[in-house]
Amino acid sequence: MTTYTVESTHKTVRSGILDPKAPPAATIESGDEVDYPNTWTNWQNEMKFGMSFAERARLREQYPGCPFQLVGPVEVAGARPGDVIECRLVRLRLADWGCNVFPTGAGALPHDFDEPYTHYFRFDETRTLADYVHGISFTLAPFLGIVAVEPAGDDPVSALPAGAHGGNLSLRELTVGSSLFLPVARPGGRIWVGDVHALQGDGLVDQTAIKSTAEELRMRYDLHRGSALTRPLAETDTHWIGFGFADNLDDALIDCVRGMISWFSVAAGVGAAEAYALCSISASFRVTQYADQRGAPYVGLDGPPKGVHGMLPKEIFPVELRARVDRWLRPGS
Repeated sequence: MTTYTVESTHKTVRSGILDPKAPPAATIESGDEVDYPNTWTNWQNEMKFGMSFAERARLREQYPGCPFQLVGPVEVAGARPGDVIECRLVRLRLADWGCNVFPTGAGALPHDFDEPYTHYFRFDETRTLADYVHGISFTLAPFLGIVAVEPAGDDPVSALPAGAHGGNLSLRELTVGSSLFLPVARPGGRIWVGDVHALQGDGLVDQTAIKSTAEELRMRYDLHRGSALTRPLAETDTHWIGFGFADNLDDALIDCVRGMISWFSVAAGVGAAEAYALCSISASFRVTQYADQRGAPYVGLDGPPKGVHGMLPKEIFPVELRARVDRWLRPGS
């Protein structure tokens, strides 16, 4: 296993897009790890602690479109369409600050507030706690909001929507030790990461939760051939987690349930009806993000803005069945 370092520079960072014309920031072998030290804040690293909403608005005008800074791409040697890359978060240490901001005209309540809101947080040295107002404090649970492989095609793709390539999943369970399986659409996979969150609740209703950056970020990438996975799938020590995306929550839920049945029935060797029943009996389906991504800040962007995830607990299954699913996800391991 080799560890590579990909610094955030103007050569390796793209503002809000997955850029198929960008040269590889690193080309690695399956099982290698990549360090991404000192990732950038929004708008080409120009967002600073304490910046007013008006100052942020000027940056938004200067850098229109999705504000997230994506670093990459990392290519995995030999990866080709039909393969799957397992993206495992190995280490994430936050910078010492974060912020929650919501504009008017966006989020789940685009018309309920007449003024934008901004609140900055300082984190303690351990990067585990953040104080809010009225004596409220938060225990931080950092994760990456965006992990993506590049879709097929030659045009840049906005990092804002999520889809089969991953992208802006904003799944709070993707903390250290978790894995995200992404189906490869282009040779090398070409992986981009960004949009560090210090903490988020399911739903992401005001659009931002606590955004931050990383002082230290390490990912491991494993190439799996022949897993037959066609959509993102997350795994933690306790759950398998599927995704659904659509223009509205009803359709996102349906997409998520169908996706869960599709992969799990094949991986576990159970009938589709049994998998459907399992989803109803034991899986929990939650709103990943509702933020109105087609509201004022993101006018004109295409792609499904609503997300639902389904959490299937491993503990209900016997050891042999869990091992079978693991072999399906990681064939040859």
